Amino acid sequence: MLPLAGVVIFGDMTDRRYDDDEIAAIFGAAAESPRSSQSSQSSLQRTATGQGLTLAELQAIGREVGISPDAVAEAAQTVDVRRAAVSRTFLGLPIGVERSVTLSRRLTDEEWERLVVELREVFKARGRTSSDGSLRQWTNGNLYALLEPVATGHRLRFGSLNGAARARITAGVAAIGTAVVVALSSAASGNLGTAVSGIVLLLTAGLGMMGSGALPLPGWARLRGRQMEALATRLALSIGSPDTPPAIPPPH
Repeated sequence: MLPLAGVVIFGDMTDRRYDDDEIAAIFGAAAESPRSSQSSQSSLQRTATGQGLTLAELQAIGREVGISPDAVAEAAQTVDVRRAAVSRTFLGLPIGVERSVTLSRRLTDEEWERLVVELREVFKARGRTSSDGSLRQWTNGNLYALLEPVATGHRLRFGSLNGAARARITAGVAAIGTAVVVALSSAASGNLGTAVSGIVLLLTAGLGMMGSGALPLPGWARLRGRQMEALATRLALSIGSPDTPPAIPPPH
């Protein structure tokens, strides 16, 4: 796992201001951190300003109620990762998720290898690694992590597509469509009574396949999103992110 203790956040965009919704999300996550006191969350209900707050200001507020600056910085980075989130839908359902983070420098070979180890641990999958020049990737079926060079350093993209769920939903739609066609043609020919059992069987199978594919998708998407956000956040905090303001140290 990439180190997080003694976090130093790099970047020069010190005027990044978080709006009220982002502030609520940051303190909600930071208050749940093991580095924060148990009573801190209820003390943060009056932080909305309507004008936004910088990370330094959020850390100062958090420190007053027992939330460590590191916990606030980690939560703020997670909010930034979520702002760049990409979601793919199929029939209105979340079929694919992607998270990305841009780093202030390029990963070394050793850092990439440690990241691959963490990917295998988090996703419980061995996967395969490959490289093409400065491009690197780890893939396991429709699950992937791509390391791409950019002007500031590296961009890391995590993504996953639930191909199995999409296949089941597609098969279910096809079965229901077939049942409708059979019902219409049987009714037109006057043989609807004899075809009812087959139509019911097709409808039942179709609904079952659609349900088995669709029902787990929201939970799957939330889990994958949280896993990718945690990986991206840890990496940005340990390596540095060009669009994250510098953290302020606690007073001595």
